[in-house]
Amino acid sequence: MHDPGPAFRALHRKGDPFILCNAWDLGSAKVLAALGAQALATSSSAYAFTRGAPDGDLTRDDALAHAEEIVKATPLPVSGDFENGFGEAPETVAETIRLGAEVGLAGLSIEDTALPGDGAYDFDLAVERIRAAVAAARALPRDFVLVARADGILRGSYGIDEAIRRLKAFEAAGADCLYAPMPESFADLERICTEVAAPVNALIAGPFASYTRADFARIGVARLSLGGSLARVTHRALIDAAEEMLEEGSFSLLKNSVSGAKVDGMLR
Repeated sequence: MHDPGPAFRALHRKGDPFILCNAWDLGSAKVLAALGAQALATSSSAYAFTRGAPDGDLTRDDALAHAEEIVKATPLPVSGDFENGFGEAPETVAETIRLGAEVGLAGLSIEDTALPGDGAYDFDLAVERIRAAVAAARALPRDFVLVARADGILRGSYGIDEAIRRLKAFEAAGADCLYAPMPESFADLERICTEVAAPVNALIAGPFASYTRADFARIGVARLSLGGSLARVTHRALIDAAEEMLEEGSFSLLKNSVSGAKVDGMLR
């Protein structure tokens, strides 16, 4: 099997962030690749939209099947959004790593949220889960980039100090990339980049979409992921056009559509 890991790992350079483009189906994956994306990722929320389900309602088998489809869509390396590893036990997380590698992923991310709730796993358990994930990744016959996520700021279960405490522990456990989605400020994101040595991923959503790649490079970010942001942009267009049609009987927003020929060319 082709090993996408080394090329994917090489993209992670502090202060020179690449854009990790989150795709949600074959078409979006192929279009992003045609437009010059260097790597793709899945998004649990964006994929759930395509299944008519809210984020968090899909199973590990769902995520694996979707990831394999995205992997096969283009030659680009793909990282998997695998939520909390689909189980609490460290052994379950380790198995998720092995299964993700089997479908061809170049890496995947594991968060510390005790799903289906919003609370975080106890610190010691959160670290043990990442330690088990790292051990599973290192035992693979090929390279694999493991991202450890501290999601407590996003979920409202802890603040920046605890997020950094966890990220440092995840780094010590061997995680390749660190990620605390949606810190309260750009200054907090800079603090994260300063206080850890491993590459840091930043989520481009909400107020962080107001900054440029150069801004993120200046503070030392290594990777810029989109999560469900790009998928939500398409839903914004869908909702706006449908509301205009169904509520006003007008179709002016359809004039903004891209030509079918252009999309066909990218899909070829």
